[in-house]
Amino acid sequence: MNLKFKPVEAEDIDRLTPLFCRRPNKTCDSVFLDSFIWSKLYGVQFAVSDGKAVQWLMDNEGVAGTAMPICSQEDLEHYFNEITEYFNTVLQKPLYIHLADEEAVLALGLMEQKERFLVTEQEDLKDYLYDGDAMRSLSGKKLHKKKNHLNGFKRAYEGRYEYRRLCCSDRGDVWKFLDHWREQKGEEVEEHLDYEVEGIHEILKNCSNLQVRMGGVYIDGKLEAFTIGSFNPLENMAVIHIEKANPEIRGLYQFINQQFLLAEFPEAALVNREDDLGIEGLRKAKMSYNPVGFARKYEVRQIDFRPEV
Repeated sequence: MNLKFKPVEAEDIDRLTPLFCRRPNKTCDSVFLDSFIWSKLYGVQFAVSDGKAVQWLMDNEGVAGTAMPICSQEDLEHYFNEITEYFNTVLQKPLYIHLADEEAVLALGLMEQKERFLVTEQEDLKDYLYDGDAMRSLSGKKLHKKKNHLNGFKRAYEGRYEYRRLCCSDRGDVWKFLDHWREQKGEEVEEHLDYEVEGIHEILKNCSNLQVRMGGVYIDGKLEAFTIGSFNPLENMAVIHIEKANPEIRGLYQFINQQFLLAEFPEAALVNREDDLGIEGLRKAKMSYNPVGFARKYEVRQIDFRPEV
């Protein structure tokens, strides 16, 4: 098979971006930047097939895996069969997808193919989806506490804060913030945090190529919060990949969350704030924003594979 895989790099965005957002998919994986951020953690590689689809290879705890092809809806079945054949004939392994989006799983009818595939929902890895208007206004009874925190921040720091669109020249401020934030976390933290920090550093080093949307909040001239996002035009959905703030400043998270959406995604109907990784504190925080739904993800394991002898 003529699939030539290579690591994901910043300069690949111009080649890959036109292939994204061509079929229904509300997960954070529906945009390029998510694959770029986590490429080191999962050893992500890609191949472009026929100039029409992106195929993936990655390592999930020592197991070779892939993701659903990035392609149009009409081509999904063809390229799903292509990557299945690649695993079976080239790698001599059963197909394994760690995070398959629900739309693709349903479109391909994988749950009904019980003799071929074992499909299991990854409950802890579903993405949280929010109403864009509600997140920008924080209006209504369910978000009343969030609005109070935001107003409290504005009163406490009146005349001292500034929301600012960040660009490549601000990378030094973000690096300083990240160094301090990571030091505060200490040594006993989830392994993924170091890869996340590394991914952010790669974004900042390549932000002119990536054309990312970034925003930050300065207080007394010092960066105290920043966020990074992408846009899925097919779903009219903002994807918030990164959001960090000084936890000691009440209302700062609510402020940067709202201001970033107002400045960069004023018309987005949906906001994807990614998953909670099964971490109880994150789950509680994400649920407190009153999600309107979830982008569910599934593990897909091929069970009818017979290696050639």
